[in-house]
Amino acid sequence: MTSPVGSLFSGVLEQCSAGSEFGAVIDTDMRRRLLHGLFDSFYADKADKSVVFDTNRLWSARLPAINDLFPKARVIACVRNVAWIMDSIERLYRANPYENTKLFGDAVERNTVYSRCETLAQRNRLVGFAWAALKEAYYGEHADSLLIIDYDLLTQAPERVLRLVYDFIGEPWFEHDFEHLAYDAPEFDQALGVTGLHKVRPRIAVQARRTILPPDLFKQYSDLSFWLDGSASAANVIRMKSDAANI
Repeated sequence: MTSPVGSLFSGVLEQCSAGSEFGAVIDTDMRRRLLHGLFDSFYADKADKSVVFDTNRLWSARLPAINDLFPKARVIACVRNVAWIMDSIERLYRANPYENTKLFGDAVERNTVYSRCETLAQRNRLVGFAWAALKEAYYGEHADSLLIIDYDLLTQAPERVLRLVYDFIGEPWFEHDFEHLAYDAPEFDQALGVTGLHKVRPRIAVQARRTILPPDLFKQYSDLSFWLDGSASAANVIRMKSDAANI
């Protein structure tokens, strides 16, 4: 589930910035205090915790601010071939044939698999925004605070990958049960019109399948995995390389 802190962060910043009637009377130091206080207030009930995970795709596009507010903060992103992400969403859409999901704004957007994928890939939509924001972080000046995890490798070797994650955030290893997972958000998914969107299978495992996307569409989105080339980025990446997990 996406945390509301990202939207709250953007809302407060908008009210404090140029163009707002309050922009002229709120200086940078005050903005910094307000935004830091937002995190303090939202997670006040976890003040005794040394580490808090906030789940929002926005943070990879806000690394300059996050790095300034919380110098020790880290961003962790799980990535997958975008074609398979489109395939997964398309499967969920087809599994709810009697629902006009809120993922699409009108009949033009939801007409066919081509219009649906094109809509999702726009830079301000579900897939396109997350992809563009992560790419910004990957090539940005704060890339060393970013950890990218290959989804397929995670499903093949979850403990091995998670141990690297714990090393990255500097926390002691916690024993996980990868055979008995449980997460679902049925009310949220039903309100969105995509039943099963957030449901997690009880066991981490590789599940091979054939794509339901047309071949040309699958190829189009398969070419977007920028994280496979680490030559121009300081980001940390856990990916398959010579049959080993590398970071």
